[in-house]
Amino acid sequence: MLRNKEVRRFAAVFALLAVVFAAAGFAIAPAAGVLAVLSAAAFGALFALFTKARYQRLAEIAAQIDLVLHDADALFISEETEGELSILQSEITKMTLRIREQNAALQREKTNLADSLADVAHQLRTPLTSANLILTLLKNTADENERKALLREAAALFAQMDRLLTALLKLSRLDAGIVVFQKEPVGVAALVTAALQPLQIPMELHNVTVEREIGAEITIEGDFNWLTEAVENILKNCMESMSAGGVIQIECTDTPIFTELAIHDGGPGIRPEDLPNLFDRFYRGKNTGTAGYGIGLALCKTILVRQGGSITAKNHPQGGAVFTLRFPK
Repeated sequence: MLRNKEVRRFAAVFALLAVVFAAAGFAIAPAAGVLAVLSAAAFGALFALFTKARYQRLAEIAAQIDLVLHDADALFISEETEGELSILQSEITKMTLRIREQNAALQREKTNLADSLADVAHQLRTPLTSANLILTLLKNTADENERKALLREAAALFAQMDRLLTALLKLSRLDAGIVVFQKEPVGVAALVTAALQPLQIPMELHNVTVEREIGAEITIEGDFNWLTEAVENILKNCMESMSAGGVIQIECTDTPIFTELAIHDGGPGIRPEDLPNLFDRFYRGKNTGTAGYGIGLALCKTILVRQGGSITAKNHPQGGAVFTLRFPK
């Protein structure tokens, strides 16, 4: 307590005043001098006890802060009575909770990053291993037709890796918050047309038919290019889940509260055990024959959520899966 310079100054001034008033009291009358001395001693003792108690409490709070800084597993902060220390105690409690929440969030991010890196390495290892095998076969193959077939297969593998890395780059940009979404009127009919454009040839090869029921006047607010990316990923997922000759039904509903775009495929539907994790990154379902890398739907959800929208998936009563995109007004 006496290490505090302000306390020492106050004690010196108090002692000086006590001496002055005691001398004045004795000059008036011995009883007045004794009363002045006793009063000064009583007030000095009370102040010393009060100050000591406050310093002890401050020392306890400092010890608690030290525990926080050293990442203690448990931290007990007792309730304080009304006063300045109560305000300080409340702020320390808020700080403690904030730090613990941030530490927990950082730990989750660290775990997610490690898992994502492991997933990326796993996803790239398979096509790289196949490409390496093809290069070995090319070295030992003299037949020109076989060499051309192997080169086509290698080109397809590198194209797959390029698509994976492109999707991962888009996800990382979204996660980093460096993507600035445009907020402009987007015609839903034009949006679906743009999303179907890159899929026309694959759909023709699979004999997939698209039926649309979208009002030409229906619009939503968002970024046209990124929304096109999201819808394209859903349509691609629907196309790959169906057998040849299937039908994809697209229906748009406009209400005063939201605009809803429902995409219903003619595939086998989604397994109940896959529904909770369908939009998780790198999740490919319990069916090991599932194509793709498990990136498209995760990217789609991220794009929609960042623009205030939402996406859900369920099985249709008449068969197939239904993806519902909802955009609030």
